[in-house]
Amino acid sequence: MTATHPETVEKTGAPAAAERTGARTSEAAGLITGARERIDALDDRILGLVQERMAVSAVIQDARIASGGRRVNLSRENEILGRYNAALGKPGTTLAMTLLELCRGRV
Repeated sequence: MTATHPETVEKTGAPAAAERTGARTSEAAGLITGARERIDALDDRILGLVQERMAVSAVIQDARIASGGRRVNLSRENEILGRYNAALGKPGTTLAMTLLELCRGRV
């Protein structure tokens, strides 16, 4: 952690980093800052995986359409919805719906 100047100290004596994190101690602020960095890294990976999923889905859709099929396979989408719901509950269904929407491509 960097040294603090008197003007960056809150009324409780915690450094400005504590103010940015909502923590009340420097120790908690440091923990939160580190955890937020990890979340940012995880978000970067998640975004990359979503983009990869979109590309793979486009390949599947192109092959399906080229063979005379429909762009969307509703039974497969229902499988995905069920999988996410089983793993994450109702918010998982919402997440899966968002992923499916992203991966359907442009009509």
